[in-house]
Amino acid sequence: MDSEKLSKAVLALVQLVARLRSPGGCPWDAAQTDSTLKVYLLEEAYEVVQAVESRSPQDVCLELGDLLFQILFLAQMAAERKEFDFIDVVEKITQKMIHRHPHVFGRARVKDAADVAANWSKIKRAEKGGCREMSSVLKSIPDNLPALLRAHRLSERAAKLNPHFENQGDFSESLRPHLDALADAVDGHDPDGVGRRMGELLFTLVNIMRQWRLNAESILRDFNQSFVERFETMERNLKASGINLDEATAEQFKAAWNNAQDVVRKS
Repeated sequence: MDSEKLSKAVLALVQLVARLRSPGGCPWDAAQTDSTLKVYLLEEAYEVVQAVESRSPQDVCLELGDLLFQILFLAQMAAERKEFDFIDVVEKITQKMIHRHPHVFGRARVKDAADVAANWSKIKRAEKGGCREMSSVLKSIPDNLPALLRAHRLSERAAKLNPHFENQGDFSESLRPHLDALADAVDGHDPDGVGRRMGELLFTLVNIMRQWRLNAESILRDFNQSFVERFETMERNLKASGINLDEATAEQFKAAWNNAQDVVRKS
């Protein structure tokens, strides 16, 4: 990487953001606040994820640029309030990563990625004041994360604090009590109970997936896309047969849906 080119590129972008916010710059940019920018920050982060999933290097590059712009914008507003600037942001994250990788920048020794994760958790707790109550540790996980991702992080954090949180038995045995409780709520025509039991079941499923080194948020995003592709394929097949989707009989719908599944699997 050309360090001089990198320095010039970052400096040019920082100066561009400052100009947009300055008198004579852009009225819309000048009117933004931390609160108004939150929405754009989230949107850009999700667009980065979508670009990564599409496996398009060009799209990933563009979306990372959009996300970086939002980060610089937030840093510029903080600098205007004399709180911190982008240099502080870069220096602090550099210091943090060096401190949390003693096996790379220090004398610590690790056997594998699991050792790295365990050390990371210990170092992070020490940075935040050592031992704290469980509730305060879990509260550090943002509550505005997507629900499945937050459930993953909550169970992950709990397991790092105490390995007994991990499932010690058969996964089917872990699910059975929740399925039975859900069935009882359904049989009892208890909407609130169904909601509670469904929540317990979802959280348990997320925890099981995490233990298999899977991420429920990513899995459901992938399945959502598969569902869209299958549904659109079914709709096209019905239309090619002269049948509108909203007019298809149960038999026609089922046949087209099953056929669409075979087509999507082969693609």
